[in-house]
Amino acid sequence: MTDAANIKDAPGADGTQRTDRLRAGLKRRYAREGRFRLYGLLAIGLAVGFLLLLLGRIFEQGHTAFYTHSVTVPVYMDPARIDRAYPQGSNFELLVAEQQLARLGVQDDEQGSQSTAMRGLFSSELKFVAAERIQARPALIGQTVPITAPLADDADLYLKGEISRDTPADQRRLTDQQIAWLDGMKAEGLVARHFNAGLFTRGDSTEPELAGVLGAVVGSALMLLVTALIALPLGVGAALYLEEFAPKGRITNLIEVNINNLAAVPSIIYGLLGLALFINWMHLPRASPLVGGRVLALMALPTIIIATRSALKAVPPSIREAALAMGASKTQTVFHHTLPLAMPGVMTGAIISMAHALGETAPLLLIGMVSFIPGIPDSLTEPAGALPSLIYIWENASERAFHERTAAAIMVLLAFMIVMNAAAVLLRRRFERRW
Repeated sequence: MTDAANIKDAPGADGTQRTDRLRAGLKRRYAREGRFRLYGLLAIGLAVGFLLLLLGRIFEQGHTAFYTHSVTVPVYMDPARIDRAYPQGSNFELLVAEQQLARLGVQDDEQGSQSTAMRGLFSSELKFVAAERIQARPALIGQTVPITAPLADDADLYLKGEISRDTPADQRRLTDQQIAWLDGMKAEGLVARHFNAGLFTRGDSTEPELAGVLGAVVGSALMLLVTALIALPLGVGAALYLEEFAPKGRITNLIEVNINNLAAVPSIIYGLLGLALFINWMHLPRASPLVGGRVLALMALPTIIIATRSALKAVPPSIREAALAMGASKTQTVFHHTLPLAMPGVMTGAIISMAHALGETAPLLLIGMVSFIPGIPDSLTEPAGALPSLIYIWENASERAFHERTAAAIMVLLAFMIVMNAAAVLLRRRFERRW
């Protein structure tokens, strides 16, 4: 009787054990899935954290470049020291420095060290502002005229809190006396803080307080124009031929492999190619947007071709078959049906490739776009700068004030790239069709 009971209960025991094993297996699987999700969230959080850290550091260093300080001082236009016929030749800096010392009751020594220290607080823009006032109204000679000009870079940094009075005197470029003069002018209301419009309306300069990004922005825009005019037609045309018309064979496969390899070539190689081809062989103007745009077009071509081919492959074959069944030719099918439906992907790839080209630095350095260019280019053949090369130049400058402008230029470049990538996303969402 006992053996029969054991035999009868055995299947039930085995079923319970199998159920327990299944439950334990499900529990382990759910635990693995939970850990995987956790690892994914940690990875995303880590990436976002590093991104925020990078952007925060850039903003912390560069936000002070978006405002600046100017000083307004009363200047007696001494007729004995101002050349009425050529006011630009007058030494307005020394004139202002001496009058400020006299107003403060400071006696200059024989070496003129006090006037030199006072002149160091004012930007060199002061003499140009005063000369322009006199040239526009010669009747101001003999009168006391308020002149407003930017402060020098070190004085501006002190008022921004970047230079501390507590720093030992031998480790800062402002003396204790200069700091006292600045504090006095600020207490008198002669110093004003305002938005640094010159950062966006001027070109590069050797004086940090006068340097701006407009020349680099215009140079980058001209280069992107040349890049788009060359790379877009060639890239889209090559992709259309390879995907829709070219016979499949060894030659086509070889071309496809080389295009994929060219997309991974380091950008400096394209710079060497541009230097040898466009400058040394074709003798095009060095450091011009025409050369820079052509070099960037070579870089952008593989990306545009690959993106366009992917967009063409995403169009359902039934679209082509229906067009051909209705009597359309191969060319009509491609240009009237396939390409318009693939256009969102084509535009996305083109914009992303342009944004990638905008941030390239190494090719531009090799074709000479690392030189100091103070003006604003107005043609494709004039020497011009670019935002990446300007960032490189400013970061390597010895003046401390250039470093905050480096971070500001990075913010401007990031803004351009964010706008271009956002445009790519919006265009894709606007024109994308789901099959």
